Amino acid sequence: MSAAAAAAAAAAACSSRRCKSKNSSSSISSNTIRYQKPPLLLPPTLSRYEDQKRRDWDTFRQYLNNHRPPLSLSRCSGDHILEFLRYIDQFGKTKVHTNTCPFFGHLHPPAPCPCPFKQSWASLEALVSRLGIAFEEKGGDAENNPFDSNDVKLYLRKVRDNQAKARGT
Repeated sequence: MSAAAAAAAAAAACSSRRCKSKNSSSSISSNTIRYQKPPLLLPPTLSRYEDQKRRDWDTFRQYLNNHRPPLSLSRCSGDHILEFLRYIDQFGKTKVHTNTCPFFGHLHPPAPCPCPFKQSWASLEALVSRLGIAFEEKGGDAENNPFDSNDVKLYLRKVRDNQAKARGT
């Protein structure tokens, strides 16, 4: 038998087996017990907001632990929140022109400048909001929420106004 004939015979036999298995009934008897794996119990997926709030809270707790002397949440005040916001500010990605910059007040400066990058006002406000909610969810007293202090509100207002002036809006 030639190689081509052998290959054709093998293909025919294979396809005939497939047809039989498709048309034949199941060979599992009614006495056979099927084992199904139990569904995996995965932790509930957090929304993007909840996930960000958890990361922000972890960052804030780490800041409190690294503070000298370490701070407990119950002793945290508006001043500590301001200190945290100033610390976070150094990791910002928004160019904020200083008063001495030639591009101060220009929305789209024509050239690069050495002005610092800071957190945008909107980012800081959203951060404070998420942390204030997390504080209360973790058992903090809503009446004494340091994220809702007048000092923090005033600081955010100053940041907003300064950034608006720096952009010329």
